[in-house]
Amino acid sequence: MTAGSDAADSHHHALEHTWTEAREAAARGAGPLPPSEVPLARAAGRTLAEDLTALRDMPHYASSAMDGWAVSGTGPWILAEPGEPLTAHQASPIVTGGALPPGTRAVLRRERGEVVPDEDGLPHLRTGPGAPPGSPGGGADIRPAGQEAKEGETLLPAGTVLGPAQVALAALAGYDTLRVTGRPLVTLVRTGGEVEESGLPGPGRVRDVFSFLIPPLLEAYGGILVGHEKIGDGAEEWAAALAEHDGAAPPDVVITTGGTGKGGTDYFRETVAAMGGRLLVDGVAMRPGHPTVLAELPDGRFFLGLPGNPLAAIVGLVTVGEPLLAALSGREPLAAVELPSGEVFEAELKRTRVIPFRRVYGMASPATGVGSGMLRGLASADGLMVVPPHGAELGEPVPCLPLPWGRPLAAPSSGGAGQGRAKRRSVASKDPVDWSALDG
Repeated sequence: MTAGSDAADSHHHALEHTWTEAREAAARGAGPLPPSEVPLARAAGRTLAEDLTALRDMPHYASSAMDGWAVSGTGPWILAEPGEPLTAHQASPIVTGGALPPGTRAVLRRERGEVVPDEDGLPHLRTGPGAPPGSPGGGADIRPAGQEAKEGETLLPAGTVLGPAQVALAALAGYDTLRVTGRPLVTLVRTGGEVEESGLPGPGRVRDVFSFLIPPLLEAYGGILVGHEKIGDGAEEWAAALAEHDGAAPPDVVITTGGTGKGGTDYFRETVAAMGGRLLVDGVAMRPGHPTVLAELPDGRFFLGLPGNPLAAIVGLVTVGEPLLAALSGREPLAAVELPSGEVFEAELKRTRVIPFRRVYGMASPATGVGSGMLRGLASADGLMVVPPHGAELGEPVPCLPLPWGRPLAAPSSGGAGQGRAKRRSVASKDPVDWSALDG
């Protein structure tokens, strides 16, 4: 590289956002999406935007808690037609959950009663030999109306994350849809004519990995994948894929892979400019992932351009995409946890290194296979360590971000006897440091 090109490269990096600036720009660039109504079938995992209240008493009718007979007065009882009002000394069969006929005073469980003929040969109900004395008592095995909740009572407060039990409760209460906080709709556009969808690719060809990498990360970060397509490298294909299509609800975020460089076949910026968009982040002074680009269109959509290298793309998604999705979802971006560096890093002028790491004896140490720039290190990583341009000494705290598949990160200052020792002692001191307590 010539001196002139060195100067040009230095000038280019000076214009790029730092790692911290890029995250802040992504978080500032968007606001929370408005709440929306979703059907119950799609409500799991969403967050209630308002209190869920009982539309009426739950249950809304008095019912039997057991299989048996609804009875009125004391026995023996004459059998009446099911559902007909009961008068004294009458009974009718009933099943669990069945509505009690008017006049019911108690339910006699099936195992505690028997139907036998009276002296005239007509069937009547009486308590069986195993029934407790005096059974059934007044109100026995009756589930009164409103026992679970009264009309207007709050069943679940706003802010509740909906799981299967919460959605089932909403269904029991009579809801068909729920008002939930906004989550961004995302479309993924994979580019590259050299990408193979299956099998072993030949020379000059590569296997698709983004179909497996990106969607689960989007879900973990609060996005909802609503579209996924593969295009080639032509400008026309880019324009068609990123255009807003009539009749379809536009996504809030479009994520592309590849095409974010500044070569002759990189069309991200050109397409954004043709659509009247503006760049919020045009490159990040980090390695890998520096060609990550974030743009906003006049219609409010965001375009996130990720590099074509898998590891670089994940670094770009965690650095810029996660804060953007957090802002649209109305939550705070992931907070970095400081862990001691398990390796010495020399200074690298003006560029942050983002490295997959594993916790080894409580320290963040680069994961195996990072040098390949591909996926081996990422597959075994607990998170991404962020090494500042000035480097890091052994044991010096560095910011670390978790990955959804990694072990939860714990800061040295959090609870536990071993962690307390780590908090009180410096690596630079002569006393031993028990970092192994942080491996979890």
